[in-house]
This record gives sequence, structure tokens and C-alpha cells, in this order.
Amino acid sequence: MNAHPALPTLLPRGLARTRRALCALVSAGLLIGAASPLQAQGAAGPAPALRLPALGESASDEFGLSTEKRVGEQIMREIRRDPDYLDDPILLSYLQGLWQPLVKAAQARGDIGVDTATLFPYEAFLVRDRSVNAFALPGGYVGVHLGLIALTASPDELASVLAHELSHITQRHIARSVSAGSRSSSLGLAAMLLGLLVAGRSGNVDVAQAAIAGGQAAMAQSQLNFSRDMEREADRNGFALLGDAGFAPSGMAGMFDKLDQSSRLNDSGGYPYLRSHPLTVDRIGEARQRVETNGSVVLPPPTLRHTLMQARAKVLMDPSVQALRRLQDLDLRAAETSLPLAERLAAASAAALASTQLRDFARAERAARLMTALQAAAAPGAVDAASQRDLHQFAAEVALARGDVAAARTALLPDSADAGRASLLLRARLALAEGQPAALRTSAEALQTWLAEHRQDSSAWQLMAQTSDRQGQKLRAVRAEAEAQAALGNLGGAIDRLRAGQQLARSGQVGLDFIEASVIDARLRDLQGQRRQLMAEQQQQGSRGSRPDSGDNHLQH
Repeated sequence: MNAHPALPTLLPRGLARTRRALCALVSAGLLIGAASPLQAQGAAGPAPALRLPALGESASDEFGLSTEKRVGEQIMREIRRDPDYLDDPILLSYLQGLWQPLVKAAQARGDIGVDTATLFPYEAFLVRDRSVNAFALPGGYVGVHLGLIALTASPDELASVLAHELSHITQRHIARSVSAGSRSSSLGLAAMLLGLLVAGRSGNVDVAQAAIAGGQAAMAQSQLNFSRDMEREADRNGFALLGDAGFAPSGMAGMFDKLDQSSRLNDSGGYPYLRSHPLTVDRIGEARQRVETNGSVVLPPPTLRHTLMQARAKVLMDPSVQALRRLQDLDLRAAETSLPLAERLAAASAAALASTQLRDFARAERAARLMTALQAAAAPGAVDAASQRDLHQFAAEVALARGDVAAARTALLPDSADAGRASLLLRARLALAEGQPAALRTSAEALQTWLAEHRQDSSAWQLMAQTSDRQGQKLRAVRAEAEAQAALGNLGGAIDRLRAGQQLARSGQVGLDFIEASVIDARLRDLQGQRRQLMAEQQQQGSRGSRPDSGDNHLQH
């Protein structure tokens, strides 16, 4: 318990595509680096001691910011294309509402400097997995399992985990762990980290053994151990961030209490966070002491919105029919008048979503109507504005799934035009379902405005492609399809779509749009340049004995 277990425990078991990527990386020899190898696990002789920079020491000389950025982007390029990477606009909006205040607090404290603020995206993302976990990656990324959201009882508890993971990034714990001894290219290092991340959760002993067979992979695993001092530093810094961001600092102690209770039980692998962030008596004691010193021992009660998001996470984290049928039966609990309003609303929303996933649209409609009726009958102020918006979006989502355009339009009427990304995407889906030229034009304009500032939003690009196609704007549709693939990290697929757009423009089959054709030409050159850069790194790694792949960085099934 004296070190942070290696990151292989972090990613979900269901990352099937990424496991296949690991096999390709291992077979291509990309796990072999230039530095002197450490002894593999189980080999004779002790591994050399890992030299960790002192706390506060800059890691820029050994693992610079630009390298860390490239490594993070390479890992995320694979993760975004995995089926367990979840872009649920409603749940992601809630997560961002907790994450962004922490990032701003870190900037105000000076933990995030001007250099990293512009270089790193500081992005929190969702992973469809029922285990209780969260993890930090190089370059400013934090992954959150749905099981963690389902476990936490308040936004303050969830924010405490985010603050801890953000502190691992801002204090450059990953860079300081990796920097000692690592001399491989950013692409090779990304391959190693990705392989180690997956190997521990793949459930395949052969894959795990292949991942650590190379000496460089064993070295990376040793380097990714966070020391006890780093964990305690992340606790202290995260605690300060909580308060500065407006959350109750007691949320961290409350989360520790939950994890401490869980650590006393046999969790059968359901709490990987306990293995990657082991609780010690010192850590728990320091957390409680900080809360008492702060004078805020009592954890605030759960909010309605957090209760709703807990329910949504429970539905989305396990797509099995058995789990969905169990949650579908919550519509009976929602009808019990003796229960608190928040519990009934959460039960109704979960039942409606579960029934929709099961394509039992009649039962989904009944649960959605009960949810709407409970909201309408609530006492003034009982349902806050953010929860009202979420409930409207829940109802619209269920209505669109069953093809009830009128009900979806009615549900979205109370939303303002700037109600956020979830509302924007739902309105785009509604416009496509209606098919009216005026609605499609309004939706296209709204999507275009959004994408001007959020170019990496793959879901918005996909809706833009569909909307443009329905409007007869074929070139714009093809370009939007390409941008969607580029946002997912599939450079090969994006380049193929842009080339198809060029051929379409030259064929004369569509009215020539000079502006759109020029944009396609420019983006094609840009993405081809990015691919050449990746190929150069692959060739550099290949000069040590591996053969570079086709260069589009799209590992096939």
C-alpha cells in the first residue's frame, strides 16, 4: 500500500476495440523503446529503483508539456472510438458543471499556468462502466466511470474525486512518474501507456503478459506508480480546490468514508478506484482533520439534480436486458405517493429511459407522463431551474425515441435557445424528425454557430451532416462527416471523406459551392499534414525494428 498501483487497473473491462489496438501495437513492436529495460515482473533480480523528481520539481526537462500533450492526444484518439466512450449530452453537461469550476479555481490558484491553459484541453469524459472509478491521463484528460456517479450521494462527493484527479494533472504527477528513464518517441510512449491501461482490465492473461513482455513496458508500468506522497499532495490540493470552486470540502471526507467502508468488503473488482488510489489511515485521518479545521463537517444534503443524474447513470452504465428490466420496474416506485418528490422523479426518469432502451415505448411513455405530472404538481421552488431543464430534455428524448414529434416539441418549448449542448442536439434531432425546411435551416444555423467554437464535437458534426444532407447541401454534408471522423481521431476516415468531397465537387453532380470546396481542399491538406507527422513518429519507432503501419492511425477491428 505504499504506492499508487499502476494505471492498468483504470480503464473499463469493456474496451474491446482498444484491446484489439493493444494487440496490434504489441505485434508491431511499438512497445519496445530506447531506454535500458527494467526486469520484467517475476524475472530474477530486483528492478532498479525509480528516481522520482522531488515534489514541486519541474518535469519539463524529461517529459515536456508538448510531449505530454501528444501522448494524451494519442491515447484519447483510441479511447474516443471505443464503444464504451460515452457521449451522453445530458449527463456530460452535468459533469462539466462540476468540472469547469474546479478548472477555473485551479487557474485562479496558479496551479494551471498560461502555458498549460492554452496547451491542454482539461477535458472530463464519461466511460460506460458500472465499476467505481476515475482516472487521469497525460495532457489534461480525466475519465469518469458511470459507476462512480451512481455511487456518490452529492455533487460535492463527485467533485472531490474530480478535484483529486485534476490535482494529479496540475501537479504533473503523471509526467514526473513517466519522465525518469523514458526516452521513447511520443507515439511509442502513448502506445505503451495505452497498452498498460488496457492490459490490466482486459481479462485476458495472454494480452496482459504480452503488454509487459517488453522491458520498456515493464519500465512504464513502474513509472506510472504514483507515490504515497503524490496521493497525499493530490488530496491536499484537491481539498483546497473544492472550497475555492464553491463545493463543500466535507465532500472529500464523505467520499473517503464511502470508499473506506467499501475497502472493508470484498468488492469483487467493483471498486478499482480503491486499488489505484489506496486509502491509508494517514490519508483518511488527514482528510477528516482538514474538514474539522475548515469548520464544515456536515455534508450538504443531496440535490435533486444529482439524484436525477445518479438515476440516469445507473441506466446507462449497464446495457444488459436484466439490468434494464430491473430499472424499468422503478415506474412502480415512482407511483408511490409516500416517497419524497426527488426519489419519485428519479425513479420515473430512470424507468422511462430504461423502457426506451428496451424499446418498450408504451411503458416509456407512461413513465414519462408520470415524470411530467410530478414536475407540474411540485410545490413552487421544489424543482430548481436546472432540474426542470433536465426533466424537459428527458421527456423530449423519450418522445423522439418513440417517434412522437409533437410531444418532443412540447417538452422542449420551455427551453431557451441557449439552454446548452444537450438542448441544441435534441433540437437538431427534432428538426430532422420534422423535416420542415424552416426548422432544418434554423437547426443548421445553430449547429454552425456551436461548431465554430467547439470543433471537436463529433456528435454535433454528425447532426450537421444529416441536416445538410436533408437540405440538399451535399458538399457540406460530406465535409461535416469528415469533421466528425477527425474529431473522433480517425484521420484516415476523415481524409477519405474529404477526397470523396473533392470528387463530388469535380463531378458536376451537385451545384458547385466554391466556398465549401475551398474549405474541403484546405482541411484535406491540414489532415494529411497531421497524418504525415504521425507517420514520421511511427517510422522513427520503426527504425528500432518495427514496421510502421499505413499511417492513418486507425487501427481496424
